[in-house]
Amino acid sequence: MIEITLDASWWLILVFVFDIIVRILAVIYVPRNRRPTAAMAWLLAIYFIPLIGVFLFLLIGNPRLPRKRRRQQDAINQYIRDTSAGLDFGTLRPHAPQWFQSLVTMNRALGAMPLAGDNDAHLISDYQESLDEMAEAIRTAERYVHVEFYILQTDASTEKFFAALEEVAARGVVVRVLLDHWANRGKPFYKQTLRRLDAMGAHWKLMLPVQPLKGKYQRPDLRNHRKLLVVDGKVGYMGSQNVTDSTYNLRKNIKRGLHWVDLMVRLHGPVVASINAVFLSDWYSETDEILTDEIDLFKVESSHGDLDCQIVPSGPGFDSENNLRLFAALLYYAQRRIIIVSPYFVPDEALLLAITTACQRGLEVELFVSEEGDQAMVYHAQRSYYEALLRAGVKIWMYRKPYILHSKCMTIDDEIAVIGSSNMDMRSFGLNMEISMLVRGEEFVREMRGVEDKYRSLSRELTLEEWLMQPLRSTVLDNIARLTSALQ
Repeated sequence: MIEITLDASWWLILVFVFDIIVRILAVIYVPRNRRPTAAMAWLLAIYFIPLIGVFLFLLIGNPRLPRKRRRQQDAINQYIRDTSAGLDFGTLRPHAPQWFQSLVTMNRALGAMPLAGDNDAHLISDYQESLDEMAEAIRTAERYVHVEFYILQTDASTEKFFAALEEVAARGVVVRVLLDHWANRGKPFYKQTLRRLDAMGAHWKLMLPVQPLKGKYQRPDLRNHRKLLVVDGKVGYMGSQNVTDSTYNLRKNIKRGLHWVDLMVRLHGPVVASINAVFLSDWYSETDEILTDEIDLFKVESSHGDLDCQIVPSGPGFDSENNLRLFAALLYYAQRRIIIVSPYFVPDEALLLAITTACQRGLEVELFVSEEGDQAMVYHAQRSYYEALLRAGVKIWMYRKPYILHSKCMTIDDEIAVIGSSNMDMRSFGLNMEISMLVRGEEFVREMRGVEDKYRSLSRELTLEEWLMQPLRSTVLDNIARLTSALQ
């Protein structure tokens, strides 16, 4: 009995010492090169649920891509800067705001892409119309079609899209396709989609594959969230919409009657070359295949437009959070009005400060979100910011259920807009590969205003009085979700 007691005591001592060592190492290692909120969230997880916390940190604690991929991104960025230096990307609009050039310089330094003039851009806010119009654009292809979407599914809604790919592939047009591995894996029609791509002769690759047995592995929740299409370098599409049915073909969505509302933009002009450069960068990252000898990277196509556009890629392959810096800078530069549309709105301290400061500067600030959420943790984390925003003076519009407002855009005053795939949340800032486009031009902002007016007519305003009547259980859930949102 005495020996057993001694053995048990030694085990307790060993566990105690091990626990202390883990806590000390966590304090030393976790905060390194990590924002304070994320570091604090990880430390809380490790301190209160040690075994689970340490396991999760080892699994998803590193928000960076593997070193090889980061080096590839650095090489791509330098190639883009060298190739585009001194080239003529159209005539820029005169009389830009004094701050605009500094913003462009920042985007160029972070994402490598140049500002291009003489572009034509038009919004497509109808879900099925967007899919059908992209199909028609594909049918005009003579050389190549580049398809890159977070989710890509063959179904009844996307039939024309896939039929167009089959038609041009049969004519000898090169079809290259990228789709995110984890977002599509296990989803409806996944195997049917890959079989259809094989049957048409498309060159396709999975983005950020988590296939350790094949030597392909990184943090499993890193995603390539980009949505883009380029046809012959002449016409491009980008925005928030995936190539799938508006229900995503998921039983839970169909049962709840959920449909996604999205926004895409059709582009002609020099900026299409930058969108194509993003695709070629991702293709190189997944295949090690360099296509610049086959495709003139910055072959400038003319258009009848007069918009200045700059593509801003972002993601864990870059050293900085390019999209977050773009959004924050615009919020501080704005002088009169800010309208934000973001389905998943979970800002960090810098962005929240920029938004509330804009209100205190006397600006009109509006935020469009969905009344109903499709992702519980994000939905509750987002709700945890509503009181602070409402008290600051932000007008919150909730797009009525059962629709999920999935568009991602922002307008500043009457001349500047941003549209793309990036949400204003921690995931999009640190874990997702995204594509955003900065646009300067009153005519484009007027078109955006029309979409915003439509969204406003289909939404209801959330007031502070209504929000303060939320039950305690909702507040608790919101606050817990807010803490977990910082685990990056």
